[in-house]
Amino acid sequence: MATAQEKATPCCRHTNSSTAPLRPDRPSASPDPTADPIRNRAPVTTLMPAVDSFPDPPPKTTSTKGIPVMVRAQTSHPLDPLSAAEISVAVATVRAAGATPEVRDSMRFVEVVLVEPEKHVVALADAYFFPPFQPSLLPRTKGGPVIPTKLPPRKARLVVYNKRSNETSIWIVALSEVHAATRGGHHRGKVISSNVVPNVQPPMDAVEYAECEAVVKDYPPFREAMKKRGIEDMDLVMVDPWCVGYHSEADAPSRRLAKPLIFCRTESDCPIENGYARPVEGIHVLVDMQNMVVLEFEDRKLVPLPPADPLRNYTAGETRGGVDRSDVKPLQIIQPEGPSFRVNGHFIQWQKWNFRIGFTPREGLVIYSVAYVDGSRGRRAVAHRLSFVEMVVPYGDPNDPHYRKNAFDAGEDGLDHGILWKHQDWRSGLAEVRRSRRLTVSFICTVANYEYGFYWHFYQDGKIEAEVKLTGILSLGALQPGEFRKYGTTIAPGLYAPVHQHFFVARMDMAVDCKPGEGFNQVVEVDVKVEEPGQNNIHNNAFYAEEKLLKSELEARRDCNPLSARHWIVRNTRTVNRTGQLTGYRLVPGSNCLPLAGSEAKFLRRAAFLKHNLWVTTYASDEMYPGGEFPNQNPRVGEGLATWVKQNRSLEEADIVLWYVFGVTHIPRLEDWPVMPVERIGFMLMPHGFFNCSPAVDVPPSAIDLDDKDNGIPAKPIQNGLIAKL
Repeated sequence: MATAQEKATPCCRHTNSSTAPLRPDRPSASPDPTADPIRNRAPVTTLMPAVDSFPDPPPKTTSTKGIPVMVRAQTSHPLDPLSAAEISVAVATVRAAGATPEVRDSMRFVEVVLVEPEKHVVALADAYFFPPFQPSLLPRTKGGPVIPTKLPPRKARLVVYNKRSNETSIWIVALSEVHAATRGGHHRGKVISSNVVPNVQPPMDAVEYAECEAVVKDYPPFREAMKKRGIEDMDLVMVDPWCVGYHSEADAPSRRLAKPLIFCRTESDCPIENGYARPVEGIHVLVDMQNMVVLEFEDRKLVPLPPADPLRNYTAGETRGGVDRSDVKPLQIIQPEGPSFRVNGHFIQWQKWNFRIGFTPREGLVIYSVAYVDGSRGRRAVAHRLSFVEMVVPYGDPNDPHYRKNAFDAGEDGLDHGILWKHQDWRSGLAEVRRSRRLTVSFICTVANYEYGFYWHFYQDGKIEAEVKLTGILSLGALQPGEFRKYGTTIAPGLYAPVHQHFFVARMDMAVDCKPGEGFNQVVEVDVKVEEPGQNNIHNNAFYAEEKLLKSELEARRDCNPLSARHWIVRNTRTVNRTGQLTGYRLVPGSNCLPLAGSEAKFLRRAAFLKHNLWVTTYASDEMYPGGEFPNQNPRVGEGLATWVKQNRSLEEADIVLWYVFGVTHIPRLEDWPVMPVERIGFMLMPHGFFNCSPAVDVPPSAIDLDDKDNGIPAKPIQNGLIAKL
């Protein structure tokens, strides 16, 4: 790391003048006896060698503007998602390692994902192997850095379920460039490790869902039960397999189980018939997903199918039996000179922001190495890794089957976005206004009846907004004639939508003004306090912001408090701005909630992380998912975050990870049927003393602006930002 004199600029300076090497991961506190059992049972050994342990001789380099540039042996950045070829090689390698043909044939590959390298390997790659080549990411050393001729081989991590033995195993496979580029399986990777993880069930996949539906629809007692309800055409029947969760020992992971929900479409000419409009109540089915057989079946109560609702469908115009509005004029958004962002592989640059994107099967979009280029200060890090790591949807109806609906549903555009800033001088009548642009990186996933959109918005003033958009179709229940339930909303004759909540967990591996691997961050909680009446508040109008340092992991289990405008700041302990304050980034909550279920609710055994809105931990590479890696049928209480924080590691100066839990309570409306209009929730990361002034002040005036009410009426600037209607 550079000395204070080397780092100091008019914008910012370091308060610590010592020179330090890259900080290795600190050993954690003594293991708690209640530590995460999965981590203890099946540790995945990290086999990345340290940078200075590579045996290769110093490499040949070229130079661009004085920066050494490696002649790369790799074509994939260490954080790039696995390619299709790499996935094929990893799968073939594991399958070939099976002890017998029976074992090999029984393998179901649930997940194949990149083993993300240690942070110092990422720094090395970004410094010398991949543009834009940033040697400043590595610490200064006497005689210059020791640079290997190549990076460590990429690795794949595979979660494999064996249908024959009902065992789950984790495999690590080393890949090389020749392995990844080879087709046909003639060259395979190398198995580094394999571990059987006892007493767990991995996630179910789409193939299993389809197999389960076919098994249930072909089961004679089920067909007879549907016949009682007037349904003989099984093509109209929808079977949605739901994981059983964990409610008693009967749900133990010794068996792979599903309890499907049943729906039935109505015969119609609609191209997308909304089958969720006709839930089938009263039928209990338990399916053995390992052997694909029905274990239990009971027709408990004959509830008539809801009548066909004429408002049930949602396709366009006449196809749904309706008419579309005709007064919507075309809207065109064009960029005649092309986009302002640049994409090089998975590396994105836009308006002083730069970062990498990746994808995992569980998280979906992942954003890496988030940094802002701040004038003479150069590249300034904000976060190492951002993602949404879990999603839980508990329902509030105690009736069967709705009380079991507690799903763990865990996976670019540059557009104008209102006003960035504006001010008008009332004396001169002159105004300055700037249109805001934001870069949006997003993905959308469908989970049975619901759709979820996950968005990371990057703003020109240094803000990062995380947003989740919820839409899709409500999960419904059927009512007996004349029946009313207070746990939901009647939305059509014989049809009601239970109350429920949606929770999401954002995992943010922060790195505010830190080089990769440095642990110079801390978290403070800020509450607005009202000054007590007295000498300091003689007018009874005084209030102020009070800060509290969160010193340890147990202390950092926090909840939102809108009454005190509570927020949290991640600060660099060794970097200050021009006023002498520590630089930081502020986490600002949006609307939020906590679970409304009682403290003994069964789903909270697996989702103990929902009990607080904020958790803070020190970075550990194997602490990725707040409910543990395998929440399906998990009998262990509080696995994941609730267990990790019992180590109570120090947070006073650390490599900080924020876990922000945010949610919404959904009381369904008639207007949410047949499709739910988008509902938005989220939070903001905004600079707090990170810059010396607003970084948005240098944004130029737009050719077309909106009026000062930002109501969408086009206006054009006449002079120096003064606005006039077109």
